[in-house]
Amino acid sequence: MPLVARLGSGIPLVARDRELDRLRAMLAQAGDGTAGAVLLAGDAGVGKTRLVDELAASAEDTLVLMGRCLDAGETGLPYLPFAEALGSLKDIPNRPALAMLLPQLALPAEREPGTEGMIAPSLIPGRRPEQDVGQLQLFDAVLGLLTDLSERQRVLLVVEDLHWADASTRYLLSFLLSRLRSQRLLVVGTYRSDDLHRSHPLRPLLSELVRLPAVERLDLSPFNAADARRFVEALSDDLPEDVVAQVAQRSEGNAFFAEELIAVATCDDRSLPSALADVLLSRVERLSPQAQHVVRVASVRGRRVRHDRLREVAGLSDVDLDTALRELVQHHLLVVDDNEVYIFRHALLREAVYGDLLPGERVRLHAGYARYLAEHLEERGAAAALAHHAFESHDLALALKASIKASREAERAGAPAESLRYLEKALNLWNAVPATDRPSDVDESVLLRRASWVAGTAGQPERAVAFARSATKALTAEQTPEEAAEVWLRLAQALSVLDGNEEEHFLVLAKALDLVYHRDPSPTRARVLAGKASALRQQRRDDAAREAAEQAIADGQTANAPGAVADALGTLAILDDHAMRHAEAKVSFERAIKSAREVGAFNNELRAWYYYGLMHYDQGELADAARVFNEAGNRAKETGLTWSTFGLEIRILQLLVHYYIGDWDYAAWASEPPGMSVSSTVLARLAAARTHLTVGRGELAETERQITKLRSDWHRDIQIALITGGTGAEVALWRGRPELAVERITDAMEWTRKLGGPWMLADIRIGAIGIAAYADLAAKARRKRDTEAEKNAVEAGHKLAEHVRLTAVHGKPRTGTLGPEGRAWLARSNAEESRLQGPGDPWLWQQAVDAFGYGLVFEQALCRWRLAEALLGAESKENHREEAAEQLRLADEVATRLKAVPLQEAVASCAKRARITLRADEPAREHLDLFTPRERAVLALVASGRTNREVGEELYISEKTVSVHLSRIMAKLGASRRAEAVAIAYDRGLLE
Repeated sequence: MPLVARLGSGIPLVARDRELDRLRAMLAQAGDGTAGAVLLAGDAGVGKTRLVDELAASAEDTLVLMGRCLDAGETGLPYLPFAEALGSLKDIPNRPALAMLLPQLALPAEREPGTEGMIAPSLIPGRRPEQDVGQLQLFDAVLGLLTDLSERQRVLLVVEDLHWADASTRYLLSFLLSRLRSQRLLVVGTYRSDDLHRSHPLRPLLSELVRLPAVERLDLSPFNAADARRFVEALSDDLPEDVVAQVAQRSEGNAFFAEELIAVATCDDRSLPSALADVLLSRVERLSPQAQHVVRVASVRGRRVRHDRLREVAGLSDVDLDTALRELVQHHLLVVDDNEVYIFRHALLREAVYGDLLPGERVRLHAGYARYLAEHLEERGAAAALAHHAFESHDLALALKASIKASREAERAGAPAESLRYLEKALNLWNAVPATDRPSDVDESVLLRRASWVAGTAGQPERAVAFARSATKALTAEQTPEEAAEVWLRLAQALSVLDGNEEEHFLVLAKALDLVYHRDPSPTRARVLAGKASALRQQRRDDAAREAAEQAIADGQTANAPGAVADALGTLAILDDHAMRHAEAKVSFERAIKSAREVGAFNNELRAWYYYGLMHYDQGELADAARVFNEAGNRAKETGLTWSTFGLEIRILQLLVHYYIGDWDYAAWASEPPGMSVSSTVLARLAAARTHLTVGRGELAETERQITKLRSDWHRDIQIALITGGTGAEVALWRGRPELAVERITDAMEWTRKLGGPWMLADIRIGAIGIAAYADLAAKARRKRDTEAEKNAVEAGHKLAEHVRLTAVHGKPRTGTLGPEGRAWLARSNAEESRLQGPGDPWLWQQAVDAFGYGLVFEQALCRWRLAEALLGAESKENHREEAAEQLRLADEVATRLKAVPLQEAVASCAKRARITLRADEPAREHLDLFTPRERAVLALVASGRTNREVGEELYISEKTVSVHLSRIMAKLGASRRAEAVAIAYDRGLLE
């Protein structure tokens, strides 16, 4: 047997100290509670695996979990690297969703796509995508497992060869990395940078991940000339100097290439090939014929092959096979793991061997694996592997059947993207396979309907519609009315996700219902009726919607369609709420929740929770709303659906309700996003809702940054525009920039008018803030004696106020009548209008204070501040002084408790100008001041260029009183004119 060269793993690591130190530092940070991730990039063979192995080997008191992605066709398992990494754990916590990931656990039972009913959140402005519930639960389970493990011990998770990651693995990696916070966890992902062509699916994911604060990219460059020489010298025992130099030069700094060149040189061959593939193949050619045969057979299966599969396809006796395998292992072409699996030492080696196969040889070997797999389809992932090998061996009928089975397995495993890939393969093969050889249990329209469903749940709504349309065209007279109705129902479901399809959606539903309406009760008719009820509710045809919902419930109970029953019960509860039958609605919501929970229809359950809380919210019962949304949030967490469509809506309303009732710490917790990027709708909506808190607490620079950033996300969801249009104006007002506030209000209202028509109820709140901006703008113009600017601001403010009043009349509230929140903001709008030409009307501000008294703590405190200003600015201000003081003290109490710094400062400023003491514990003066507080306030305003009249308006005193104060100031300073008094005060340091 020829001599065998050493591997690089047998020598100390060369020239990678900087990279290894950085990885160890990140791991140390993870141990201290700062989770992180490293994306390790480098050319094939440059040493990525050796580096992470060195990190893992030196990581003391660390749980190391390692998994590797494989090339397409090598495995049928989605999420393979995570299954491999977590599958090594001895004690798996009780997380049922992990069964979708780990082969040793049974997959969930298969269910018909779409049987949970139509989840159409019509009254949430904007459309919501369909989602794969299983995938969301799986992602949440994996995150929860890693978090639990990291509480016991520091965790290092390594995912290698991300350039081969399937779509579901990429989604799960993105989910995990965006949620890295304080877990004692470091995630390291490696990938070949030289494999990432322009359209490679990993490229957009990398662009997203590197923007996350917890993620770093680390590039592993080839050795320089000196380091390459050191590596070769350390690896070679007694090669001549000229060969060492030649290997170092030829390797181009690539560690794997250098190892293979040394292996060739060690075998007494001084003629070194120049190309890596030639080097690898020259090593194979020196093996015995049997070893060459076995390595070629192994290359067809992929980088990893199990012993039993290799024995079956190789066709050798056990003795001959063992002899050949021993030779391959000794020459470092294959390595063995603990599970009787042989692995090519490097993927490049497998690629070179496979690429050298003759076409006929390749087909025969694929056929051998296909025969073996066809007899072992009970194994997880066998169907997908069979689809690959059958296709490569030109057995299209077998490939079709296997692709259909693989798609079902992938869907049950919570991997809709992979399910769609196999369905597309099946559809491409359908017409190429004779009708007699096609599966008898499906037809083309069924495959297209399934493809539409998984495309929707995989985040491809446009393709979901396209597949569903194709399914309707593939219908034949052989289909039953129920089968045809399911196809049309699927098209309706797909259309409901995209904007602009409302009319077609309703017509398609009607077509589906026509097919089964006069038939006996069936699960199909129950689902169609439930969908019809939801659509009629969206059109506000409540009586017809109630009739359809009740019929769907009856059909569902008769035909055993519990998902449809749960869906229709939810619609019925919403209709009871619309009809102001709140007691009946409460019972209906609780029935809907119970029914959905019993059948595992989690989306329907969360939908019922959401509208149940919304019922209390719309009635102004904020304490009850907070209770329901908290229970709903806990349920979303239990089911792993916190970031699902309704899970997100529940989380946002948790944030808003707790913000309104003054529990800002809870609201801050609820606003914590799963990641720091705002590149997705979920993150952008949370970031938008969080701006209520940041502007309220005075984090003005941070709010300004978020408002600017989120402007580019308005297209994602109208709610982002509705929230940030108002909070953006508020932050501008607190910063004294009413012009910017007006710009932002105008921008937001133009956007809402374009998307929601002229009478969107959100305009009441946005408009009220806009009127406040015009009032500040008018006051600013008055101080500058700019009569034209003042006139324009006043006119624009009155015009906006009129629009707000008309919106309150013509808008369409969800329950049919304007609720307490809308009435409160309308009251504030009227009060703000009174500030356009002066200090404001105390009576109107009292109306606003009372209107917000149903539970909006901060807004009521702000109105108290404005009420105090109006009272102090009234003609008979002395008669209202005590009342103003009481309002200021109440506002200050709330602002202090909430840490609402801008409001706190505004209240304090108002109190100071009016010489009102806010708290009994205010500190006494510790030094004598030349001026009284009032004289100092007058002097500061005079120094800013104000007239006596303007100073009086600012300080709530008469112009004559200002003149008296000025006379005293000039006497104290020995000045004869006001300008001279200001100059002397500056010289003496009495003015800043």
